[in-house]
Amino acid sequence: MTAAGSTPVLSTHGLVARYGDFQALYGIDTELHQGEAVALIGANGAGKSTFLRAIMGLLPVSRDMVRLDGEPVGGTQTDRMVRKGVAIVPEGRRLFVGMSVEDNLRVAMDQAARAGASGGWSLERLHQLFPILKEKARTPVQSLSGGQQQMVAIGRALLCQPRVLLCDEISLGLAPKVIREIYAALPEIRAVGTAVIVVEQDVGLAQSASDRLYCMLEGRVTLAGRSADITRDRIAEAYFGAGHHVGADHGMV
Repeated sequence: MTAAGSTPVLSTHGLVARYGDFQALYGIDTELHQGEAVALIGANGAGKSTFLRAIMGLLPVSRDMVRLDGEPVGGTQTDRMVRKGVAIVPEGRRLFVGMSVEDNLRVAMDQAARAGASGGWSLERLHQLFPILKEKARTPVQSLSGGQQQMVAIGRALLCQPRVLLCDEISLGLAPKVIREIYAALPEIRAVGTAVIVVEQDVGLAQSASDRLYCMLEGRVTLAGRSADITRDRIAEAYFGAGHHVGADHGMV
C-alpha cells in the first residue's frame, strides 16, 4: 500500500458510460494505488465489466473521467492504453485459436517491444509463475483446459508489462483448485509494483485477495472500504439493495 495522499496510478472521476441510449454507469469514483489490489463485486448486470471496458477505451467517456498518474486519459484508444501501461484479462479469455501457447504469449511480447515497454515480465518469469505454460508451450490453446487457458490470458496481459492489470471474472467456470492456483499468483504480480483490479462474484474470494473493495449495484458504487473491515451484512445490503440480508438463498459464496 502506498502512503496516504499519494497520486493514484489509476482513478475514475464521476465516470459515466452508455451503450447507445442506455446508461450503464452513473458517476463512478474510484482510485487504485501502485501495488494495490482492489476487488470489484456485484451481481450480474451491476456494471462491473462495463467499468473495465470504459477504462480501456472500449466505450466513449469524457477525457477527465479516467486518469492515469493524475493525467486525463478517458476515451483513449485501447492499444494506446496498453502502451500507457494498462492491460486487461478479458472475460472469456479471447485467445488466438489455432495458435500455440507460446505464440499467443509472443504476440504480447512483440506488442510491448513495439511500444517500447519494459518491465519485469519475461517468458522465463512467466513460466515460474505458471509452470504449465512451459510444459504446454507448443500446444494449441484450444486444446488446453479452461484453467490453463486463463493462465495464458493472464500471461499475455503481464507480458505487456502493465502497471495496472484489470482482471474480469478470472475465476468464472473454473474448478476450486485452479482458482486457488490463479489467485495465489496475485502477490507475485503485485510484488513488481503492478496494481490490480479484480472483478469477482465470489465475495469471500474477493475480500481475501484484495486490500480494498467496491460494491456496485445498477451502475452505482454502493459500498467502498478496506476489505478486511467490511462485514458480510454490509456487503449483502450493498450487493442486493436495502432490506436484504446475507443468506444461502442469495447465492453469495
